[in-house]
Amino acid sequence: MRVIGLMSGTSYDAIEAAAAELRLDGEELLMTPLGALSLPCPEELRGQIEAVLPPAATTTEALCRLDTHVGQAFAGAAVRAVEDLCAGAADLVVSHGQTVHHWVQDGQVRGTLQIGRPAWIAEATGLPVVSDLRSRDVAAGGQGAPLVSIVDTLLLRGRPGVSAALNLGGIANVTVVPPDAAPVAFDTGPANALVDAAVRHFSRGARAWDEDGRGAARGRVDPDLLARLLAEPYYKLPAPKTTGKELFHLGHVLDALAAAPVPEPDDVLATLTRLTAVTVADACRAHHVTELVASGGGTRNPVMMRMIGEELPGVRVMTSDRVGLPAAAKEALAFAVLGFLTVHGLPATVPSCTGARRATLLGSITPGAGPLRLPEPAALAPTRLRITTAPG
Repeated sequence: MRVIGLMSGTSYDAIEAAAAELRLDGEELLMTPLGALSLPCPEELRGQIEAVLPPAATTTEALCRLDTHVGQAFAGAAVRAVEDLCAGAADLVVSHGQTVHHWVQDGQVRGTLQIGRPAWIAEATGLPVVSDLRSRDVAAGGQGAPLVSIVDTLLLRGRPGVSAALNLGGIANVTVVPPDAAPVAFDTGPANALVDAAVRHFSRGARAWDEDGRGAARGRVDPDLLARLLAEPYYKLPAPKTTGKELFHLGHVLDALAAAPVPEPDDVLATLTRLTAVTVADACRAHHVTELVASGGGTRNPVMMRMIGEELPGVRVMTSDRVGLPAAAKEALAFAVLGFLTVHGLPATVPSCTGARRATLLGSITPGAGPLRLPEPAALAPTRLRITTAPG
């Protein structure tokens, strides 16, 4: 089955589209990546998303308009992916949508909202669409995240030592796959979220991120500000746990700066980047990780990657490209896998990772142009992911 995955993360800077051939072979799920696209989010749409994110207040009208605009943007990305990555022929689109709220109360996720109406995608492509992938796990008592933990588990199971997958998006999350115990996954804290917010603040909106970590490279880590940031109680909560921009937004940085002033913006960027490295490393040490396989936009920040390596001496740190999974497209490919499992009648969560009572089928299905025809339910759930190369 040729599947397209669509993803926009908490940085909301681009819509990521990736395509893969997926098929089941006994206990193996075979994936052949077909390519990926990163389509910059239009500036107007970025502004609309930022305007509804916590702690901002919004209206149902604004949310309705944004739901349509995000759906239309995702539909355009899906059309491009069908033509450019799949030679005009695909079977399924899987859309994560854009997260605008993750309702966490007393450590328990009560609800989650991803917008981007899938009807626009189905209408534009004529293909069935799997969407709203997080809600079912939440309904089963889970955190609704990190959902990519099933792909991490299938990919890393059986490697020597204690392997962990790290995704560096707006929020950082890890999946730890020990050889003799159930995997565990959780959000470690901010990856790019606070750095991006600070860059937009200090540049008065002229820049959206710290390109290549240049600002952080020029700056120096301020120990008082770092200590203030590390005092956030979230870091001491037990796993499984999840977080988002409901907590880690510009106000979080400004509150810390009010208590521990730092006059130089580059020093703030260096400190926020080190915060990511320290919190990721603390999580890895707590679970005795010996190998860290990184993906996501943060892998393109050499300063962030260097700092993580400095915080984890003796741990092999590499990108997921080294194990065959393109680092820049990993999340979009992971959501393609989730949708593939859904249409084959297979659960797509790891309860020990999300905290759910049981593994569940994920998502809702929007039919395409014709009658909805699903594959025969699979008799056997995969236990391994093997990545293959397309011929030629």
